[in-house]
Amino acid sequence: MKLLFFDIDGTLVSFNTHRIPDSAVSALEEVGKRGHKIIIATGRPRAIITNLGQLQSRGLIDGYVTMNGAYCFAGDRVLYKSPIAHADAETIAETSRRLGVPCIFVDEHSIAVAGGNELSRKTFEDDLAAPPLAATDYTAPLAKDIYQLTPFLDETQQQQVQPLTPNCEYGRWHPAFVDITARGTNKAGGIRIFTEYYGVPVGDTVAFGDGGNDLPMIRCAGTGVAMGNANDDVKREADMVTSSVDDDGIAEALARLGLI
Repeated sequence: MKLLFFDIDGTLVSFNTHRIPDSAVSALEEVGKRGHKIIIATGRPRAIITNLGQLQSRGLIDGYVTMNGAYCFAGDRVLYKSPIAHADAETIAETSRRLGVPCIFVDEHSIAVAGGNELSRKTFEDDLAAPPLAATDYTAPLAKDIYQLTPFLDETQQQQVQPLTPNCEYGRWHPAFVDITARGTNKAGGIRIFTEYYGVPVGDTVAFGDGGNDLPMIRCAGTGVAMGNANDDVKREADMVTSSVDDDGIAEALARLGLI
């Protein structure tokens, strides 16, 4: 039995159609029949994982690594959760407020945006086909544990803020924003959680990704697969480069690996 870890956006789901290609659905059905486990590994929190119905309706998903590893679960069982240090969450929230940029707060059960604007609306609702985000201010969410923060910082702003939050991990997979979790929390940690849960060696894992936040799991997995549409740094680190998500890349890679 192998554990297969799949990023969502740009890997399983096309940025163009917002759907999983039929070839990937068919391939994953075959993978499930052969006894392998399918794990989702995404930056999205559970509240906005709304584009996997083609797999969920078939009962094909065996676990979830969400919020870039900050919250992992299988069925109704929470396997791991790691909130951001409160002082760092305050720093990121206050910096976002001062810069006048949107910041998305994710607690255990909900997601909301402070300072939402047309860019945050377009990015999440149009580009990612996510549902509208609830509005909040920059301080109210801090009353709860925060598992992921997503400020709309460009790379220069990120470089300025990052040294102020030494207990945080930064993962960028979209040019408009960066996902922030507790230090040491990333998708590679999700692989370790699920290998322990299922009793499978790390060498028997395969990770599929396309963005910067996928690099930790691409490096950690027994086999790392980069999509044809992946960032160049992901392709350099991967053991295999397949076709793009829109060109049947998932089915191609699974066939090349002998899993279908």
